[in-house]
Amino acid sequence: MADAAVLGEIAAPSAARVSSAAEPAKPKTEVRGYHQARVLHVRHWTDKLFSFRTTRDPSFRFEAGQFVMIGLMVEGKPLVRAYSIVSAPYEEHLEFLSIKVPDGPLTSRLQHIAVGDTVLVGRKPTGTLLIESLEPGKRLYLFATGTGFAPFGSIIRNPDTYERFAQIVLVYGCREAAELAFGTEAVIGLRESEFLGEYADKQLVYYTTVTREAYYHQGRITDLVTSGKLFSDLGVPALDAANDRIMICGNPGMLADLKAMLLAGGFAEGSSGKPGTFVIEKAFAER
Repeated sequence: MADAAVLGEIAAPSAARVSSAAEPAKPKTEVRGYHQARVLHVRHWTDKLFSFRTTRDPSFRFEAGQFVMIGLMVEGKPLVRAYSIVSAPYEEHLEFLSIKVPDGPLTSRLQHIAVGDTVLVGRKPTGTLLIESLEPGKRLYLFATGTGFAPFGSIIRNPDTYERFAQIVLVYGCREAAELAFGTEAVIGLRESEFLGEYADKQLVYYTTVTREAYYHQGRITDLVTSGKLFSDLGVPALDAANDRIMICGNPGMLADLKAMLLAGGFAEGSSGKPGTFVIEKAFAER
């Protein structure tokens, strides 16, 4: 097995803009179907990506890998989209990762939130990226592109993940290296944590790749899988339905290509009612 530390460049952009402070809560008017969460922290990673943390209502419960409707009140009505939850189920705050779309109905507004602002958080999380939807296996692959990293940020912080699988391989692809920074910082923080750091050091492998500039690893995830380069870099066998379990979240092209590839290779898509050897999440906020 190749050393995980050399499989991806560990760097975060120094130019990232951060806003974080403690402010008094503001009076709220109830919005049916939603909690109203206060923004605690905002960080702009690039001109296209930002993340934010909010308070978490004590009654809000979710499982690692799920998504929830997030949004703002616009002209007196909720404007919401599906966002995967990055934070772990045991954490007291909620965290989300978003792209910036200048003319996007929601993200054109959401990208301007600041500490102390209020965002809407749906009361009913859902999603298919649950380890319970996978049959037992030896190795868990997490394939992500762009903001598709978000649910895996929660899954790699879930103690059950390390109990169910001997090894977790997180493969994260973006266009440019700067876009990897959120995921890289999340992995570094996990490895340094007292709670799961020891498990992450031993069981979590982090492999990053970019498509539009020079980098340690270059190329689309699907190409790295089909060519076998991913596995030679990692020092592991090619995908095997008998031992490997797979979760996928990212751009539609990758989802379609990997799904077809897996079905042709003898993998079976799982669900909460019938566990399988891979699962896909299509409802994440890349808009």
